[in-house]
Amino acid sequence: MNFLRRRTGYNSDSDDDNEPKSSINKSRKPPNTAFRQQRLKAWQPIMTPKSVIPFLFILAIIFAPLGIGILFTTTRVEKISIDYSTCASHDSSYKTIPSKYVNYHLNSNSKDVEFKWKSETHKDDFDDDIPSCHIQFNLPKDLKPPIYLYYQLTNFYQNHRKYVSSYDLEQLKGIAVSKDDLDDDCKPLKFDDDGKIIYPCGLIANSFFNDSISNLTLLNAKTSQDNETYPLSQTGISWNSDVNHKYKKTEYDPEDIVPPPNWYKMFPNGYNKTNLPDLKTWEVFQNWMRTAGLSSFYKLYGVNKHDKLTSGTYEIEIKMNYPVEIFDGTKSIVITTNSIFGGRNLSLGIIYIIVAIVSLALGILFLLQTIIRPRKVGDHDFLQNSNREPTAIREQL
Repeated sequence: MNFLRRRTGYNSDSDDDNEPKSSINKSRKPPNTAFRQQRLKAWQPIMTPKSVIPFLFILAIIFAPLGIGILFTTTRVEKISIDYSTCASHDSSYKTIPSKYVNYHLNSNSKDVEFKWKSETHKDDFDDDIPSCHIQFNLPKDLKPPIYLYYQLTNFYQNHRKYVSSYDLEQLKGIAVSKDDLDDDCKPLKFDDDGKIIYPCGLIANSFFNDSISNLTLLNAKTSQDNETYPLSQTGISWNSDVNHKYKKTEYDPEDIVPPPNWYKMFPNGYNKTNLPDLKTWEVFQNWMRTAGLSSFYKLYGVNKHDKLTSGTYEIEIKMNYPVEIFDGTKSIVITTNSIFGGRNLSLGIIYIIVAIVSLALGILFLLQTIIRPRKVGDHDFLQNSNREPTAIREQL
């Protein structure tokens, strides 16, 4: 009974001496402030034909040239993409690549481009057969720098919630993290069977893309009888924040750590003082560790910012170490230029043009409706004087 009296504020003379006044006079009423009582000043625009119609026309005038400009700029980006996932199943003599594996856009003489490939097999240090894919293509025109080389994977979900967090940030920063302090997100790749720390730990590092892509080779160069190499640098391809802050040379002693399981061919005898990887300078690895949000993604592998890619016949060799069949995916190489808006992506320009067309159409529709069937706009003063007496409102009407 006393509990009900406290909750309802009920009080009687017989309870005045038994219950403290502090428990009776408590109030749950919010403070009388503008924020708590929702009296903050606000402005709400009132949409009228005089304001909406000009706004729609202005929107169309702004977005139309922007969309056209973006679309024109991105269409000038030149790109060659070759899916080499099935290259290993082909002959050791050059054959034309089926069109379904090739996607390219060049601004002139695009019909003259021809793509060929062949497959060769060699033994590695473990006596395993490793296929290598040789790709040839003729370039009918010069491509201005910078020239970018990407690899593309499909159906690979780097955004899985357990995969995306599977690393130890302190480890990547070069700190020699102890066994007890190693991040649990690295499980099940924290330690090997002997209890040694895996460096770098986690699923992301273990699944590192390890196909080896060579530089471009210009066959029968005009300036020489020998083949010329078009170099692609692996420096300056990662984010500055990654190079300067996120990755450092490790403080671990080589005998205290082991490579991830899938790196056994890169480090067949484990780590030593001469082969311990420096993550600060390994920018291809840094790009892999920056996980993608979609199942189909590009990763930058090399760049040449100074030399133009002259016309001629080029060859590139890819040692196919990375299996994509296990996740029903594909892998491709992409050679491309860029623009101020990035690569060849027409989506942004198309969206701008669509917004301009929709705005223009709505503006014309509303203008015609206002001219043909105009509608009187109500007095807005009534919206701001809701506390006036009803009789006063009727007198004004």
